[in-house]
Amino acid sequence: MLLQRVNKVSVKRQRRLAQTMAIGLLFAPMLANAEYVYEAGHASLKEWLLPEAAPSPDDNKFSEKRVSLGKQLFFDPRLSGTGQVTCASCHFPERGWADGLPTAVRFLGKNVGLATPTIINLGYNDTLMWDGRMPNLEKQGFAGQGKPADINAGSTVEPEVVIERLNKVKGYVKLFEQAYPGEGLTRESVAKALASFERTIVSRTSPFDQWVKGDKNAMNAQQVNGFKVFVEKAKCTNCHLAPNFNDGGFHNIGLKSFGDADHNPGRFKQKKHKSMDGAFKTPTLRDINQTAPYFHDGSAATLGDVVEHYALGGVVKTNLSPTLPQDLALTKQDKEDIVAFLNALTSDRPMFVYPVLPQN
Repeated sequence: MLLQRVNKVSVKRQRRLAQTMAIGLLFAPMLANAEYVYEAGHASLKEWLLPEAAPSPDDNKFSEKRVSLGKQLFFDPRLSGTGQVTCASCHFPERGWADGLPTAVRFLGKNVGLATPTIINLGYNDTLMWDGRMPNLEKQGFAGQGKPADINAGSTVEPEVVIERLNKVKGYVKLFEQAYPGEGLTRESVAKALASFERTIVSRTSPFDQWVKGDKNAMNAQQVNGFKVFVEKAKCTNCHLAPNFNDGGFHNIGLKSFGDADHNPGRFKQKKHKSMDGAFKTPTLRDINQTAPYFHDGSAATLGDVVEHYALGGVVKTNLSPTLPQDLALTKQDKEDIVAFLNALTSDRPMFVYPVLPQN
């Protein structure tokens, strides 16, 4: 009866439950798996389709001018205190909007001990950063300009000095007036423009999406079976929910690094509950084959390694999330099919065109 009841839980209800987990309260294991018919275009699959555009707040509604401005700022080193670092220093379009490193290296070679997450589909998320300390892209864009933030690592320059520098670029002053009339070129409007651009970095046209829409040739038989194993036998949808393959929650998945005495506490920094020690935000799986290595500590080199980790039910099991399934008994074929399915989650996009930056 319990399984039947949970299977009827709406997507909205699933998200509310995930948000409850995100604030660090006690929770019971969730079985979020829906009852799907694994046929191209079947109505039961429609919840996996993302809205065409990520939602934007009332004070930063979408416009082409705002997106274009944010794109320029994203690639402009003048936004950093040193004048040598950009947002794209860690988020490369060619590397799935991540950096391809096990853990991120900031300016002057400082290793921050956490993998650089992709920014694909961030606009659909309610919380940002591995520990969830940012509620939206505007807040993250504002904080990212701070002196201790990633883009200013190694710099002693105050954010206000950077804004003064940008205000001397006549091209930027004009573009900000066009995109944000009357607001000026400020730290807040810079954050808004960056957020506008980042909301356009979207993956929603993958072979899986085409299959869900009805193209029976978009995925092969192995990939379709991999989706079925992903949902049913492997129970991956305990955390990787429709439509963005994440749940907005935070989980300790039993990585080996959690056993280190100086392990990163993750969400526990924000919410002091034991269940959040070593818990990190569930990442999207969209475009996942573009963003190796995997996990917040970069410890999995391949998707096969990721599947093996979950097949084991984790390594360090002293504080596992209740949502992490145990005793899966996945066969070699099951694992290969899951990997094949994950490779069908990448959207085919045109070559990225870098912006021309405004000059004085």
